[in-house]
Amino acid sequence: MDFSSKLLENAVNEVSQLPGIGKRTALRLVLHLLRQPKEQTGYLTRALDNLVTDIKLCKNCYNISDVELCEICSSHKRDETTICVVEDVRDVMAIENTAQFQGMYHVLGGKISPMEGIGPNNLQIESLVDKVKAGKVKELVFALSSTMEGDTTNFYIYKQVKDLDIKISAIARGISVGDELEYADEVTLGRSILNRIPFENSLRQ
Repeated sequence: MDFSSKLLENAVNEVSQLPGIGKRTALRLVLHLLRQPKEQTGYLTRALDNLVTDIKLCKNCYNISDVELCEICSSHKRDETTICVVEDVRDVMAIENTAQFQGMYHVLGGKISPMEGIGPNNLQIESLVDKVKAGKVKELVFALSSTMEGDTTNFYIYKQVKDLDIKISAIARGISVGDELEYADEVTLGRSILNRIPFENSLRQ
């Protein structure tokens, strides 16, 4: 792809690094921004800059937040005895959209994947186990995607906490095997949470 401007080429190259964005789509987006009033484009650049410099991770659940303790963790209406274990913040958003879960979350920051060099120490697993050992948690709900990596992560955490006095459950398999949580429709995901099953049962399926 030939560019008449090095500035244009650099912008296209950067935008094309985004997931699902090829060079042609990146060019369309960049040209669209160029056609907008400078003030409008300025809003976007400032929003992205603020996102990178000011965003925080909740010190309790590791969800994305503007402050040290996210709105979910600071709410007195949530059930602190139930923790839903998810891969990343997109899963928190997906589950929250169902309005079927009133507990807390714990964002692992990924899944165990030896092929990608991601082990338990690269995830927020130890902090989750520490929460359970503290004695306030009564139930862990595994809500990782139905992939080999998700199942491996679930089983690893299960082995760390199975001897502690808590209920361990998994969302029902209304989510197709191999599917990511964020792509499930709200009704299916909501039912999967409400109809969660003991994790030991999921091992036999």
